[in-house]
Amino acid sequence: MMFKVEGHKLRSYLFAFGLACSASVGFLPVTSAVAQTPQTPQARGLPDFADLVEQVGPAVVGIRTVEKVSSRSGGGGEMDEEMQEFFRRFFGQPLPGNPRPGPRPNRPQPQEEERPRGVGSGFILTADGYVMTNAHVIEDASEILVTLTDKREFKAKLIGADKRSDVAVVKIEATGLPVVKVGDISKLRVGEWVMAIGSPFGLENTVTAGIVSAKQRDTGDLVPLIQTDVAINPGNSGGPLINLRGEVVGINSQIYSRSGGYMGISFSIPIDEAIRVSDQLRTTGRVSRGLIGVTIGSVSKDVAESLGLGKARGAVVSSVVPGSAADKAGVREGDIITKYGDKVIETPSDLSRSVASTKPGVKSTLTVFRNGSSRELSITVAEGDPEAKPSSKRQSDREEPQAKPSSTAGKSIGLVVSDLTEAQKKELKARGVRIDAATDAAARAGLREGDVILSVGNIEVTSVKEFESALAKADKNKPLSVLFRRGEWAQYALIRPAR
Repeated sequence: MMFKVEGHKLRSYLFAFGLACSASVGFLPVTSAVAQTPQTPQARGLPDFADLVEQVGPAVVGIRTVEKVSSRSGGGGEMDEEMQEFFRRFFGQPLPGNPRPGPRPNRPQPQEEERPRGVGSGFILTADGYVMTNAHVIEDASEILVTLTDKREFKAKLIGADKRSDVAVVKIEATGLPVVKVGDISKLRVGEWVMAIGSPFGLENTVTAGIVSAKQRDTGDLVPLIQTDVAINPGNSGGPLINLRGEVVGINSQIYSRSGGYMGISFSIPIDEAIRVSDQLRTTGRVSRGLIGVTIGSVSKDVAESLGLGKARGAVVSSVVPGSAADKAGVREGDIITKYGDKVIETPSDLSRSVASTKPGVKSTLTVFRNGSSRELSITVAEGDPEAKPSSKRQSDREEPQAKPSSTAGKSIGLVVSDLTEAQKKELKARGVRIDAATDAAARAGLREGDVILSVGNIEVTSVKEFESALAKADKNKPLSVLFRRGEWAQYALIRPAR
């Protein structure tokens, strides 16, 4: 299970791995022959983290948050009244110590009271009090309290928070503060030692250590994360991940766990991405990201081979937002985006992250694979809205008569199709033919009545006549790729020939 590691509030879960631990017993005497043997990497001693703790520790802070909740003043709240009602109904008497109620006075108005929400960690970026932490640590907090290692406590002001990257910046009014050194993430190596400092379960200035288990770990977040085996628990969120040079290389953010506690797999946000976000938050209070206006999905191995793309790579366009940057650039449903600028796109995440990191207004290029060949499109990146979704248009409730009778040319693969009416073309903003019936191989491929076929093989179809022509050219012994649209989404289906 994956959890956001905040004080007493755990988030989104996936799955977990167990850890096995072993211990060696006994000692071997060191002989002179062994002493003369050159030291190998495996024989090197463990690093001493004490100097690092003294160096970096003063710049690590504890964070407590408070939230306002509604409560009722006076003696007894909603729960008391419910319990009294329970005793009256089932025991025929009021709750012990409470008289039977008479006429009820006016209810007191709900009041707000502040309650502790959770604990987390952070680290000082600048000597004048800018502190970085996780967005989920300070989410919904009405008050943020920052505690330094010298026990001074400050009320912090929220400068900005970005949920997509899980980075937040707060400010305390102080000067001459100790600060962290920011490391170069490109020099971080899998297998090297790292250390974390934070406040797990509210235990301030707790130090744990381990190694980098993997880099660029794709967990579905906006940025690929650093995976380590450093012990991270609720309350460590927002604290720094530190290399042996005393530099911060990440922000501790998530764990895999079945229990909610540490199980050997932890994740940190790379510091380079966090700094880019924090710079924008400090400048404008918000993060501006690029957007091109497409919904994308993965390309399967079978579809890639059937289209002539070769290996499974790129991001297939399921929908294009009308009027968006992609729409203006000429991107179509079914296009497979293989490059963004100079960046090769292997997965949909590659495209999402590359576009998001582009400044709005910048011109770039998209390389798309369409109808068996690649082409380059020029695109001007727009500004993204995290809440924006592709527009949805409702199908007309009025059935239009079909312009032409159904074609049975596709019966061999289980398809009966017909031309779209002019009203359907206008409303759907689609080209292609409508499926009137899908059986046998077509049904097994996931096609169904009402879907609109946009292309067959690598040939676009806008009419029954073109559909029949494309079908006649297809190799009957190979799987047939069909690009179809269902509602607002387009996708590929693979119709396999009967054996």
